[in-house]
Amino acid sequence: MTDKLSGGDLAPQLTRIAAALERMAPAPLPDPDFTAAEAFVWASGPERLDPVPHVSRVDISLLVGVDRSRDTLLENTRHFARGLPANNALLWGARGMGKSSLVKAAHAQILAEGLSLKIVELAREDLPTVARLLSHLRAAPEQRFLLFCDDLSFSHDDQHYKSLKAVLDGGISGRPENVLFYATSNRRHLMPRDMIENERSSAINPGEAVEEKVSLSDRFGLWLGFHPCSQDEYLAMIRGYCDAHGVTVSPERLRAEAIEWQATRGSRSGRVAWQFFCDLAAREGVTLAV
Repeated sequence: MTDKLSGGDLAPQLTRIAAALERMAPAPLPDPDFTAAEAFVWASGPERLDPVPHVSRVDISLLVGVDRSRDTLLENTRHFARGLPANNALLWGARGMGKSSLVKAAHAQILAEGLSLKIVELAREDLPTVARLLSHLRAAPEQRFLLFCDDLSFSHDDQHYKSLKAVLDGGISGRPENVLFYATSNRRHLMPRDMIENERSSAINPGEAVEEKVSLSDRFGLWLGFHPCSQDEYLAMIRGYCDAHGVTVSPERLRAEAIEWQATRGSRSGRVAWQFFCDLAAREGVTLAV
């Protein structure tokens, strides 16, 4: 069969196809207005930076039992905000012990000290788009950005970790000098221990099978561990909340009810302490400022 389409005949069709694809493509993100807020959330579909006028966080003075991690992270953040060298940080460990609260509280403290620093929250699911986000942040060298990913972890067949390397290593262009990355995770190596052991036992080269994923956590200059709190720390957290919000309860009653509350939940943590305090404040008729 003779081909009836010549190069000239194909040109209009290719032009129409190209035009159709261009219409289907998302519009490019306009230059973000970083003066709109001190905090932003990166969203995809369509990609954009949404300003957050009010960040949900607690005062850094109310974070009990994490003194060493608090001081280390705050000093590292302060260095970065001042234009000095600083390390990416991985906050890992027990659930509900204030990892994400500390990141947000450290940002607030830096602002309170008169330093300029924007915080940008990035969801783990949006890691594949992080290169485009970094290009927007790189284009604003007069600003300094704390890129924050909460509850970061990877499953056995998860490929998102490759995108994270763009943040930690930056490829040939390097990580933007005005961007610092903080992540929280319940896992020290960002993937389940049983999956690490399974890959090691079944791979032809066990030592290399998981090196790429496990070494991802090694790319963080700071590892800050969070461990379950003691009963005294748990009670101190609640007392701090009471003092900060004007809830007056006798020490005996507070201790008895707080211990009963944590016993019904089978754990002690900053999150459990806050949940008890919210219940206590409601029973005392105290409205909490949001």
